[in-house]
Amino acid sequence: MHHPQASGDRLIVALDVATRSEALGIVDRLDGLVTFYKVGYQLFVAEGMSFVRELLGRGLRVFLDLKMDDVDETIASAVREVARNSVHLLTLHGGTATVRAAVAGRGSAPLPQLLSVTLLSSLGEQDLIDFQVVGPTARFRNLLEYVLWRAETAVAAGCDGLIASGETIGAVRERVGPGPLIVSPGIRPSGIAANEHKRSTTPSAAISSGADYLVVGRPVRTATDPRATVSAIIEEIDRATSRPLPG
Repeated sequence: MHHPQASGDRLIVALDVATRSEALGIVDRLDGLVTFYKVGYQLFVAEGMSFVRELLGRGLRVFLDLKMDDVDETIASAVREVARNSVHLLTLHGGTATVRAAVAGRGSAPLPQLLSVTLLSSLGEQDLIDFQVVGPTARFRNLLEYVLWRAETAVAAGCDGLIASGETIGAVRERVGPGPLIVSPGIRPSGIAANEHKRSTTPSAAISSGADYLVVGRPVRTATDPRATVSAIIEEIDRATSRPLPG
């Protein structure tokens, strides 16, 4: 796996906006500071692969967050299309068959690196209990046990990395070892509201727990001074990266 080296390379800013002009407004404001951007459902549906190619053409890296989950042939075909570009990261949300189909679709191309979503960051343990996935009579006793099973299964099937957030980051890193990438969404700098993410965490805590990349959206988009906010996050990443690991 291609693990990031410099602190600034570890920050991914989410372009969770509706139009190309809004997205490029963010990119232009952060020029020289941020080189990695996430394109999710909203922007991808609005602007499509042509906008992704426009970002790539600027020398930027793209995390295409589509959480793919479909029949094997559809997954393989879709990933084959993504692999024709230089998209760096792509999310999958299906099980073993989905991962294997994605790996087959990518073929010999070096990118995208495939990430499995261990659990949507909008879900909490009570949701899993309601789904009867977790509980005294269910297969898994708690949220973490379920997330770790998802992580192990995805890596065994061929995923390059995982999406993990909050308190699950450290446990996932311990379970899968140093090889797979861990990308952590729901990052909220200290003092920022968690919003809809039920397992938000700070940049320092996420990096110290074993995350490779941090995804930050709303705190940057809504900041009075986005460049100052990004600089503070990168400085926090740098401090956490340079600090010796406990024990």
